[in-house]
Amino acid sequence: MTTLADRIPGLPAPVADAARAVARALVRASRVVWAVVGPVARAVWRAVGPVLRVVTPVGWLVLIVAALALTLSLVFGWAEFTYLGTLLLAAVVVSIFFVFGRASYGVDVELNPRRVVVGDRAMGRMLVTNVGTRNLPPTRMELPVGRGLAEFQLPAMSPKQEVEELFAVPTNKRAVIVAGPAESVRGDQIGLLRRSLRWAEPKDLFVHPRTVRLAASAAGLVRDLEGQVSKKITNNDIAFHALRPYVPGDDRRYVHWRTSARIGQLMVRQFEETRRSQLTMILATRGDLYASEEEFELAVSITASIAAQVISDGTQMNVVSDAGTWRTQTVTAMLDSSCRVEAGPRVFPTVREFARERTKRLPAPSVVMIIGGSRMTPADYRSVQSLFGSDTSQVAFHVEVGAQPKFGAVAGLTVITVGALDDLPSLMRGVSS
Repeated sequence: MTTLADRIPGLPAPVADAARAVARALVRASRVVWAVVGPVARAVWRAVGPVLRVVTPVGWLVLIVAALALTLSLVFGWAEFTYLGTLLLAAVVVSIFFVFGRASYGVDVELNPRRVVVGDRAMGRMLVTNVGTRNLPPTRMELPVGRGLAEFQLPAMSPKQEVEELFAVPTNKRAVIVAGPAESVRGDQIGLLRRSLRWAEPKDLFVHPRTVRLAASAAGLVRDLEGQVSKKITNNDIAFHALRPYVPGDDRRYVHWRTSARIGQLMVRQFEETRRSQLTMILATRGDLYASEEEFELAVSITASIAAQVISDGTQMNVVSDAGTWRTQTVTAMLDSSCRVEAGPRVFPTVREFARERTKRLPAPSVVMIIGGSRMTPADYRSVQSLFGSDTSQVAFHVEVGAQPKFGAVAGLTVITVGALDDLPSLMRGVSS
C-alpha cells in the first residue's frame, strides 16, 4: 500500500515510519468497522429497501419539495411555504393507503400462435384468476409486449372468478417479441407511490422472416450416397484412383494381388477422397454493408429461404453471422435463430476476418455461400473466397433492393445479384443447372 509518507520525498525516517504506522492502523480500523457495520447496513437495507422502492421518482420530487418548503417556512416564517409543505406531505400520506392490501392472482399469458411470419396476425390472451379466498379490489395489470406496454383495468374479483383479456401483438418487423412478465400495480392516481407484483413469466413470440420455397436441390448440392469426389488422394475411400508400391504400415486389405503377382512387387490401391456435401452460409451483418434496413431484411430472408430448403433436403449445413452460429438442427430452430439477427456495428476489422473467425471450427465445406449488401465490395467477396480451397464451390449473393437479377463472376467466384425475394427461386435454378 502506498501512503502519503511514500509520496513525499525528504521526510525524516521517524516521521515516515510513524505515518506508515498510522496508515496501517487506519486501514485495520476501517476493516473492523466495516466488518461490524456492513452486516447491519445490509440488514437495514433488506428491511427498508422494499419500502423505498415503492416511492416513484415523482414521489421523491414531492418529498424533496415538501422538505425544502417546510425548511424555508421555519427559517423565514413564511406561511405560504408552510401551507405548501403540509399539502405535499398530506398527499404522500394519503397515497400510502392505496398501496396496502394483499393480492392473490393466478395469471396465465398465452400467445397464439407462438411463431408467425412478418405481417401475419398474432393474438395474445391473459387469463387472470382470483386464487384466494377473499374478494379483491379493482386493480391495474401491466403487460410489456415488446417495446410497448399493454394496460388492463381489472374489476373487483370474487374468489375463483376469472377475467380474460385479449391483446394484439405487432408483427410488422422480424424480431423476438417478449410478452411479459405480467405485473399487478397498486398506487395512487397521482403516481407518488407504486407497488407492483410479478405474476407470470415472460413468453417469446418469434416473428420469422419472409421466405420463399425453392425447388429440391436448388442449391446445386451433391446428394449421392458416395459424396463428392475431391482431388485429395487417400489410402482408404471408395473412388479408386491408382496403384502404388506397398510401404510398411499399409492396410493389407487394399493390396491388389493380381497386379502384385504379375510384376513381382506388392502394390496397393490409392483412392480419391470423397466427402459428404457440407454447406456453409456466411451472412455479413455489419450495418455499413447495407444501404437500408429493407436491404438487410432481404439478405436475412434469402439466407433463411436457402437454409430452409437445404435442411429439408437433409444436407449438413452451418449458417454463421457476426453474432455467431445459427442453430440448424431443424427448419424451425433455424428460423428462430434468424429472428435474433440484427444489423450492428463492426465487430471484426474486415469481412475476411469475420468469415475466418466464424468458420474456423466448422467442418470443411464443399459449398460456401456468401451473402452481403450492396455496399460489400468485390474485394470483400474475394477475401472470403481465399479462405477456402479450390475444390470448394463458392457462390456470392449481392443483395441490392430493386436491382435486376443477374449472374456475374469476380475472379472465378460466381456472384448473383438479387433485387427481390421472389427472384430467388429462378436464380437458384440457374445455380443448379
